[in-house]
Amino acid sequence: MIKKLSAGLVAAVVCTALAFAGTAMARGADTGVTIHGPEGDFHGKVLSERAKCQEGRKVVVYKQKGRTQKPSVDQKIASDISERSGSVGVWSVGNTGFKKGKFYAKAAHSRGCNVGFSKTIKL
Repeated sequence: MIKKLSAGLVAAVVCTALAFAGTAMARGADTGVTIHGPEGDFHGKVLSERAKCQEGRKVVVYKQKGRTQKPSVDQKIASDISERSGSVGVWSVGNTGFKKGKFYAKAAHSRGCNVGFSKTIKL
């Protein structure tokens, strides 16, 4: 009886450990985004511990309408696809003509990579 109980307990522990490992592996890599916008010339970096998460990411620049970032409500003003440069991804949308307001960048989710948002900058 004890051997059966022990075998069942070991099986349960192994199954639980495998489930947690699978969840951890399925989770995407964290992504950071920076934004700079002198005179409306927006550019920045895509940062991640995974190299594949630094390049080929769609980065969208938004003009923030309210107090917080809300991509579903805020005005999309430009986008670019990041390219790898050294140990980071870089993006640039050029001069958008937007010289006043609050702006932020969002790197879209991609396979194995979480969505990332920059801090809001004020011009």
